[in-house]
Amino acid sequence: MPENNNDSFRDMNIKEKMATVTGLALLIILVVGFVLGLYFFGLAGVFELLGVQYESIWSLIVFVVSFFILGIIVELFSKAIFKLSVQNITGKIKVFFIRISFEGTSNWLVLFAVDEFMKSITLSLKTEIIIALLLAIIEIVFDDDKEIS
Repeated sequence: MPENNNDSFRDMNIKEKMATVTGLALLIILVVGFVLGLYFFGLAGVFELLGVQYESIWSLIVFVVSFFILGIIVELFSKAIFKLSVQNITGKIKVFFIRISFEGTSNWLVLFAVDEFMKSITLSLKTEIIIALLLAIIEIVFDDDKEIS
């Protein structure tokens, strides 16, 4: 067995290519499933604490997946607008409150949109705001972007 095993994908035979592609696909599915599972159980717990009623577990799954997909799209725009708006702002406190505002507003818009399209889950305005702010704080705490000036 050679010591240096730096084979490129181009040099692999069809069996090795299929195994590599299958392994990567399974890894991606596992990671996305884990993230969706965290969202699902997190929102299920928050809904239980806040007394949100939903018709079935499937309606909660559809809600979480819809929230996740729409949230990714909205976050792309809100993060870009946030970065542009705080370019010339000094002070960590000001940047922090602006970021909370952007994150909370974008989370609330996504929650509101998904809630309006789904009739099997009904959230009150107070519950939507609490969940949006909670998610904003969690996103900021777990964000790996430490370059906030």
